[in-house]
Amino acid sequence: MKLYVSVDMEGITGLPDYTYVDSGKHNYERARKIMTEETNYVIDAAFKFGCEDVLINDSHSKMNNILIDQLHPDAKLITGEVKALSMMQGIDNTYGGAMFVGYHARAGQFGVMSHAMIHAVRNFYINEQPVGEMGINAYVAGHFGVPLLLVAGDDQAAKEAEELIPNVTTVAVKETISRSAVKSLTPKKAGELLTEKVKHALENRENVKPLILPENPEIKIEFNNYGQAEWANLMPGTEIEPGTTIVKYQAKNIIEAYQAMLVMTELAMRTAFS
Repeated sequence: MKLYVSVDMEGITGLPDYTYVDSGKHNYERARKIMTEETNYVIDAAFKFGCEDVLINDSHSKMNNILIDQLHPDAKLITGEVKALSMMQGIDNTYGGAMFVGYHARAGQFGVMSHAMIHAVRNFYINEQPVGEMGINAYVAGHFGVPLLLVAGDDQAAKEAEELIPNVTTVAVKETISRSAVKSLTPKKAGELLTEKVKHALENRENVKPLILPENPEIKIEFNNYGQAEWANLMPGTEIEPGTTIVKYQAKNIIEAYQAMLVMTELAMRTAFS
């Protein structure tokens, strides 16, 4: 079996705030080490279970956070940005399952560093269903027939996953106190828990179905201000809902919707404030 693993950073053990996930801040290098170690627990458990191929996709910010020289030698790593499928780069129908590690709750929700792609976004909607990074990424996996077997992150990310995907295995490595404070397991204890839960998720894989959307999904992005919506609306085929900061796009499938989301959020970040 081939296993696909998307690794974000905000949900990694012990990380409470932006000083750990921003490459310009003092705690970032410590966080990279913890992120890499946490990923290694997942890889090691997968290989011990019998997976013959494990692909890791670095999915945070510039997507070059994982320390490849400290990564499990038998895994493969996708690193760097400008990727057609961003947080889901490399997924295809040859994978027997996907796992999301270091994930967080969606924008506007209680959870450690909760957000959706960029801080300009209030909400993502797919066919009127509010989703975060986890949800839209799970639908991308589902497009290829790949079930999301495990989600690891803070307790609110685990709750979001359980509400979205029946029978998914979740691993809460830290408990939310506020958006920038946590009660966390130590990396060693989190690693032991991940080892156990990865094995369980792989044993349970037949009970988890891919998350599949109907054809022609509509994606909506609600931005924080109208300037961001105006920038996003420069993408052909988009429309601003009157009286709102919501920009919508009718897509052929989830892949087109996902790429539309990437373009719209990139454009929205151009908004300047005086």
